[in-house]
Amino acid sequence: MVGVAVLALALRRDSARWNALVGLVWGLAFFLPHLYWANASVGSLPWIALSLLEAAFVGAFAAVWTWSRRAPVVRNRPIAGAVVFATLWVMVEQVRSAWPFGGFPWGRLAFSQTDAPVVALAAVGGAPLVSAAVASAGALLAQAVLAAGAARGPLTARSLLDASRRRARTREAAAALVGAGLVVGAGLLDPLPVAGESATGDEAAEAAVLRIAAVQGNVAKPGLDAFEHRLEVLRNHVAGTLAVREAVGPGGVDVVLWPENAADVDPRVDRQGRVLVVEAVAAVDTPVLVGTLSYDELGRYNDSVLWTPEEGPVATYTKQHPAPFAEYIPIRDFARVFTDKVDLVGTDMLPGTEVGVVPLDVARLGRTVPLADAICFEVAYDGLLRRAVRAGGEMIVVQTNNASFGWTQESVQQLAMTRLRAVEHGRSAVQVSTVGVSGVVAPDGTVLQRTELFTAAQMIDAVPLRTTLTLSDRLGIWPLWVAAAGAVVVLAAGLRTAADRRSAPGRARAVTGVRR
Repeated sequence: MVGVAVLALALRRDSARWNALVGLVWGLAFFLPHLYWANASVGSLPWIALSLLEAAFVGAFAAVWTWSRRAPVVRNRPIAGAVVFATLWVMVEQVRSAWPFGGFPWGRLAFSQTDAPVVALAAVGGAPLVSAAVASAGALLAQAVLAAGAARGPLTARSLLDASRRRARTREAAAALVGAGLVVGAGLLDPLPVAGESATGDEAAEAAVLRIAAVQGNVAKPGLDAFEHRLEVLRNHVAGTLAVREAVGPGGVDVVLWPENAADVDPRVDRQGRVLVVEAVAAVDTPVLVGTLSYDELGRYNDSVLWTPEEGPVATYTKQHPAPFAEYIPIRDFARVFTDKVDLVGTDMLPGTEVGVVPLDVARLGRTVPLADAICFEVAYDGLLRRAVRAGGEMIVVQTNNASFGWTQESVQQLAMTRLRAVEHGRSAVQVSTVGVSGVVAPDGTVLQRTELFTAAQMIDAVPLRTTLTLSDRLGIWPLWVAAAGAVVVLAAGLRTAADRRSAPGRARAVTGVRR
C-alpha cells in the first residue's frame, strides 16, 4: 500500500508523458528485483527485457490515470479518484495478464497480500478485488499526505480564511486515512466466506477430509542441468514415496502428490520409468499423481497423470497455458538475436484443451473426489483454477518444478499465489515442487506445512474438502467487464475535458484576434 501511495504522490504533475516516465521508473524499481529469478534461470538480458516490459505497463497506467483524473467526476473528489485509480490499476493488471503471448500476471498487488486482512476479499471478487483494495488504499493514503501537507502551510494576512482552509484540509486528510483503514480492514468482516451455491450438490463433502501426502524429491544440483541424469529425479520421488509408506503404511493416505516433471521420462511409454512408478504406487497402495512429459508428432505436452495400483494411468490433465520463452518459443528467430538460450527449448510445448480436473476415486469416502489441478505458472492465471473449481474441484493441487530458479524467491512467490487461490475458491491447496518450496494451505490461506528449498521432504496431512462456491467463483469475470466499461467512460470524459481545454485558447483568438 505504501509503495502505491508513493507512486500516486509521484504522479501529481498534469503531464501524461512525464507521468508515464515516472511509472516506468517505478515499475523497473519493482520488477527488476521481483523477477530476479529470471536472471538465475535464463540470464540477464531476458530478465531485464521482461522487467522492462512489465514496467512499461505501469507507465501506461500512469498515462491513462493522468488523462482520466481530468474528468469532472474525478476532479476534487478524493473517493471517486481512489476508485478510478484502483479500477485503472486492475484493468492494466488484467491486460498484462493476457497480453502479449498469453500474458504474465507475476507481480500483481493481490499476490503480496496473503498475510494481510484484505486477502479475504479474494473470496468475494478474486485477485482483482484484492488488487483494487490495495490500490485504492494507496491512493487514499497519498491524498491524506497531500491534504495534511496543505493543512500545515504557512499563515498569511488572510488568517481567518487560511484557518478555515486548513481545517477543511485536515478533515480531508483524516477522511482519507479513515477510508484507507476501512479498505484494509474490510477483509476482517468475513475471513472465510465459503458458503454459497454448491458446485456438486454434495453437501456431505463439506465435512470430509482427504488424506494426502506430497513428495518433494529434490535434484542433484540447481539450475538448468538439474535433469541431466536420466531417471535420477524420478528415483528421488520414488524414494520419497517409499518414505511415505514407512510413515503411514500401505493405504495410509488417499493420494500421493508428485510435482511437475517428477518423472523425467514418460512412464506410460518408457519401460524403466514405468517399472519405477509401478514400484512406488504398489508400495503405498494408493493412487499417485505423477508429473511428466509426453510427445507426439506435433510437439510435447506437460502432463499430470493419475496412476492407480489396479489400473495404472487412469486420468490425465495436460497443462493449458505453457509459459512463453520457457516451454515454447514464440518468434524464435527474433528472440535468438538476443540470446541463444532459446535453443535450449528444442521442441515447443503445446497446450492442453481440457479443464484442469482430475477425478480421484477414494475408497475410504466411497466416492470420487475431483481435484482442481494447475501446473506451475498456471496458478497465476485467474480463469484456469476458477473453471476447475466450477467444474467440481474440491481441493486445489499446484504441481511445479522450481529447479531452474536456484535459490531465488520464485517458489516463495508461487506459494503466495497458491495461498491466495485457496482463499479465492474456499479450497484447501497443496503446492508440491521438485525442490521446494512446497506447502499445504488451509481454505483461509493459512500455511499448515512448508518445506525448504533443495531438500528431500514429504508432507502428510488431512485437508478439508469443499464443494460450495465462493461469491468470486459465482460472479466470475462479469465484475471486470463492468469495471472496464466504467473505466472507458471516465477515460473518455477525461480526454474530452483535455480537448476542450486545448481548444479554448483557439476560440478566444477567434473572438478577440489576440495571439497567445
